[in-house]
Amino acid sequence: LALHPSGSTPTMVSIRTASMSDLLAMQQCNLSCLPENYQMKYYFYHMLSWPQLLHVAEDSKGRIVGYVLAKMEEDSPEVHGHITSLAVLRSHRKMGIAAKLMTAAQEAMEETFKAEFVSLHVRKSNRAAFALYSSTLGFQINDIEAEYYADKEDAYDMRKYFAHAKHKPRPKFANPNAPPTDTDAVDMLPPSGNGAAPTSQQSHALEGEHTGA
Repeated sequence: LALHPSGSTPTMVSIRTASMSDLLAMQQCNLSCLPENYQMKYYFYHMLSWPQLLHVAEDSKGRIVGYVLAKMEEDSPEVHGHITSLAVLRSHRKMGIAAKLMTAAQEAMEETFKAEFVSLHVRKSNRAAFALYSSTLGFQINDIEAEYYADKEDAYDMRKYFAHAKHKPRPKFANPNAPPTDTDAVDMLPPSGNGAAPTSQQSHALEGEHTGA
């Protein structure tokens, strides 16, 4: 793929399935871009459990410039995937890389695991990420999780149902692709984890293309 941000020369970036040897570079990308970070064992857990879902963006020099960390939710009545973390280095943003990484992970969820939908969480203050997920990728707000993040910021719980999904519930908001006002919220969830830092049991979809991915 020849990708280029506005006003620059094209940059060759390829999207591929991640390998075990990519995990350290993925972690470094995460540390460079995002406030929610993970121990290496969490990356190993994803790789060993769902190797088909992890993807990286690699430039022409072999550097990892972005990644998506994803999983399947095993304790749910509906088979669905979840985006744990998404990030693209600042030098390679506004090139559509985040959308391509997300698409690759979603296609693997459908083809390999027959997922009904994919879910993620995004900070209410992260306008760029929200625009990426809703306008570009077709996610809709499912609910609001109060104090979801370690700093107690609320998160939008967003979902995207795949074409073959047997059950597609009606959105809980009048305009599911727009940030709700306080009066739009329905069935707000109680705090998730009481604002605790991420653990191997708590996965957080992290920041959009222009502010971390």
